[in-house]
Amino acid sequence: MSTEIRTFTIPDATAEEAQTQLSAFLRTVEVQRIETAYADGAWRVLVLFTDLRRKEESQQIEAAIAAALNGWRDKAAVQAGVTRDAVLSDDLVSEIARFAPTTEHELSIIMNARGLGAAPHGGEIVQVVRSTLDLLIDD
Repeated sequence: MSTEIRTFTIPDATAEEAQTQLSAFLRTVEVQRIETAYADGAWRVLVLFTDLRRKEESQQIEAAIAAALNGWRDKAAVQAGVTRDAVLSDDLVSEIARFAPTTEHELSIIMNARGLGAAPHGGEIVQVVRSTLDLLIDD
């Protein structure tokens, strides 16, 4: 999730109205940092923030992908006669859900960054992610 920037001007003449707008905005975001400066009869306020609605949406997408991957790996584990962690570890499920790779190349980047080789079920994993994203978009 990226940090966004928004600036506000609070002029001395209409400070109360501008402060109300700033306060309303601050209730909808997760503030990373605030910088202020006073010049030419007004306060300048620079807010670095993360939009809480986008953060919540991202968390919901990650949870849906993780749930779908968990369902898939349970079935794959039964078919292979191994534990679900042998198919795909819990921390790798979280990592895949976080980045939502839609190609085997993107999945290989995640795997390589974790010091792992190619995913033996790479095509299936990517298909689970794609299908989940498609379902979320259609809703």
